Amino acid sequence: MRIAVNARFLLSGKLEGIGWYSFEVLRRMTKEHPEHEFIFIFDRTYSEEFIFGSNVIPVVLQPPARHPILWYIWFEWRLPALLKKLDVDMFLSLDGYCSLRSTTPQYLVMHDLAYLHYPKQIKFAARHFYKYFVPKYLNKASHVFAVSNATKQDIIRHITLNSAHVSVAYNGCRDSFVPIDEDQKQKIRDDYTGGRDYFLFVGAMHPRKNVDQLIRAFDHFKQKDKTSHKLVLVGRMAWYSEKISEAYESSRYKSDIIFCDYMATETLVKITGAATAAICPSFLEGFGVPIAEALFCDVPVIVSNRFSLPEVGGPGAYLINPDEYISISEAMSKVIHDPQLEKRIELGRIHRMQFSWDQTAELIYYRMMQDFSCSRSIF
Repeated sequence: MRIAVNARFLLSGKLEGIGWYSFEVLRRMTKEHPEHEFIFIFDRTYSEEFIFGSNVIPVVLQPPARHPILWYIWFEWRLPALLKKLDVDMFLSLDGYCSLRSTTPQYLVMHDLAYLHYPKQIKFAARHFYKYFVPKYLNKASHVFAVSNATKQDIIRHITLNSAHVSVAYNGCRDSFVPIDEDQKQKIRDDYTGGRDYFLFVGAMHPRKNVDQLIRAFDHFKQKDKTSHKLVLVGRMAWYSEKISEAYESSRYKSDIIFCDYMATETLVKITGAATAAICPSFLEGFGVPIAEALFCDVPVIVSNRFSLPEVGGPGAYLINPDEYISISEAMSKVIHDPQLEKRIELGRIHRMQFSWDQTAELIYYRMMQDFSCSRSIF
């Protein structure tokens, strides 16, 4: 069987949420199923690190699609012609896009419908592209995989798809995220925060992530608890980040706030493992990968009570109201004083077991095969 794959987000040194999902699922799927040929379709020069085996055939399909007009050209004109030329049996797209003009069976992974909930936080052209095309993509797909049950329910509610048309395929966690001992934690704190304990946020910094509110919460926490904790913010500045800059400039504790850009995995593992707690105060997350990574490191998690975050954080998470900085501040205080902290961490150990890349890769593969076989048996 020839399986074409949308590999646009496999970018060397620049893997983020969708990129890591693609990397982990495809690496496993191609190795576990050498009987199939996987055609990885890139939109620019690719790195050999993503050619996972002899059954992976790379193809570069121009133009590089990073703008709505180019998305349209790539998916509606260039891609269907290529799929027909290559005579593939199916197309797997892990970023939620597909081709409305192709007759090839297509399978989508959908991460969230943020454009519906926070349209003003998305640039004009992209917002209108999503509004028009995403519902059509979801209805066109032979089957849809949602990265959380919250995302699945959102799809069913807003796009009116049948529940049987959508499966939940959770993110997993990279194998390197494991607990570290106290000596290692202290060395990491010495290297990155001057030996001080710290709270951690990981993610691209744009309005939906609510980082400005987190900074205000940290100010309130520092003033009330009089601790030496620092706040480490890891991630690139994305769009509409002015409020983050304003909150930082207004902070009385800006010397205790550390901004870090994109981190290599081995560094991020250390930073996560030594944190007092990982915080995700987002208004909406399709999944919330940094929270799962913290759980695998036995690090307490503070999460918004919105959308998928209670689902990912689990029964041991500290839930906060993202609209109230005092709610976030109180959770930070609770973490450092909680006599039930170890119990919460143990709950996290149990909860995290469902987040497995092996399980997700096989779930997607077998659901595609099942659907493909059923569709062929009809004719």
